Amino acid sequence: MTLNEIQDEVIEEFSDFDDWMDRYQLLIDLGSEQEALPAKYKTDEYLIEGCQSRVWIYCEEKEGKLYFHTESDALIVKGLSSLLSKVLSGHTAEEILDNELYFIDKIGLSEHLSPTRSNGLVSMVKQMKLYALATKAHHPK
Repeated sequence: MTLNEIQDEVIEEFSDFDDWMDRYQLLIDLGSEQEALPAKYKTDEYLIEGCQSRVWIYCEEKEGKLYFHTESDALIVKGLSSLLSKVLSGHTAEEILDNELYFIDKIGLSEHLSPTRSNGLVSMVKQMKLYALATKAHHPK
C-alpha cells in the first residue's frame, strides 16, 4: 500500500466515529495494541524533545524501508505515536519525505488535541522525518 492509501484508510477508520470521545478511545486502543518498545530503546537517545509526555521513537531500516517503533507513558500520546508508526512504517525515506501527512487534519487531530499534545504530535512527526532525512543522506542515489 502507498503512504496515501494508508492515510485514506486511517481517515475512513476515524470517520466511523462522530463523537470525539470514541475517537480518543480508538487512539488509546491503537496504543494498547502496539508491541512494547524494548527497554534498550527507552533511553534519552530515543526520547523526543517537545513532548509533555515521555515519548521514545526508534527507527530501523530493512531492505530500503523504514520501520518506526514507539512508546509513551501517556495513553493518548502512545496512540498518536502508534498511529504515526502505522502510517509511516514500511516506506522508503523518499516516500516519507515527499508525502504530506494530510490525515492529521482530515481526522481532526489538529483541532481536537490540546496545545501540548499538538506540539508533541508535531515533534513526533519532525523526528520521524529527521530519521528519513538521515537515512536518505546516508544512502544517496
